[in-house]
Amino acid sequence: MPAMTAAQAADLFRAAPERWLDVGAGEVAYRKVGTGPDVLFVHGWPVSGATFRTLLPYLADHVTCHLIDLPGAGSSRFDAATPLSVEQHIESVRRVVDRLGLDRVAVVGHDSGGMVARHALAGDPRLRALGLINTEQSGYISWRFRSFLAIRHLPAIGTALGWLVGQPRLRRSRLVLGDAFADSSRLDGEFDELFLRPLHTSAKHRDASARVLRSFNYRLMHELGALHRRITVPVQLVWGDRDPFFPLPAARQMVASFPDAQLTVIEGAGLFAHEERPAEVAQALLPTLLGTPR
Repeated sequence: MPAMTAAQAADLFRAAPERWLDVGAGEVAYRKVGTGPDVLFVHGWPVSGATFRTLLPYLADHVTCHLIDLPGAGSSRFDAATPLSVEQHIESVRRVVDRLGLDRVAVVGHDSGGMVARHALAGDPRLRALGLINTEQSGYISWRFRSFLAIRHLPAIGTALGWLVGQPRLRRSRLVLGDAFADSSRLDGEFDELFLRPLHTSAKHRDASARVLRSFNYRLMHELGALHRRITVPVQLVWGDRDPFFPLPAARQMVASFPDAQLTVIEGAGLFAHEERPAEVAQALLPTLLGTPR
C-alpha cells in the first residue's frame, strides 16, 4: 500500500502545518511526510506547498518530503509589515535548510520556486540533487511570460487578480490562467480551493501575492546561466510540452547549461505538469532524488 492516498495528501494542506519556521521575514509553514533521503520542495507563485500534494502518493514511500509555504503563501505567517519579495524567498529557502539541519538534501522546485531554489543553493555543498519542473529558463524569456509580468506594476493589481481568479469562466481565458494547464478545467476543484479562492476572498493574501509579483526582477533570470555552471550535482528537468510561459525548446537548450543534467518531457501537460501528470513526473524525478542511475 502507498504511504498516502491523493485524498490524504490534499488533506495534509487543509490541516495546520506541523510547525512554523522563523526565517527572519515571516514564518514558513512546514510539513513533513515520507521516509528515505531528504527532499525539499519549493513552490512558485501564486501557489503554496500544496501544489506538490499530487506527487506525494508517488514519492512518500521513497523519500522524506519537506514541504514549505513561503511567507505570503498558504499557511505561512506574515503581516503587512513583513518584507515579501522573490529575493526574500531566496533567503528564506537558505534559512529553511539551516533551520531543518539538512546537511544532504535534494531540492525540487516548480515555476518561480525552481528559480528561487537555484539562486538559494547553487554551489551549496549540502545540495545533492536538483529537480526542476517547468521553471524560468536561462537565456530566454518568452513573450507569454513577458506579457504576464507586464501587469505587475498596474495599480490595484492584487485586487484585479483576486477578482479575475474568482470568476470561473474568466480565469479559464488564455489572458488570465487558462493556458497554465493543458486542460483549463483543472483550475477548478482543488486548485481553486487551495490557491485561487484565498486570492479571491482574502485581502491579506491578495496583497502578499501582489507584493511578490511586483518584486520580480529580470536580473534573476539573466543570472541563471552563471548559476547553472555552479550546480555540479545531478539535475533532472521535467517539462510539460504545452507550457507557453517556459516553452519546451528553450528547456531543451537549457540542459547543456548544467554540468550534469537531463530532460524528461511530459506530453499533453502545461506549466503545472506535476498536477496534470503526477505519476509521470514522479517517475522522472525519483532516480535523481534517490541518487540511483538515471
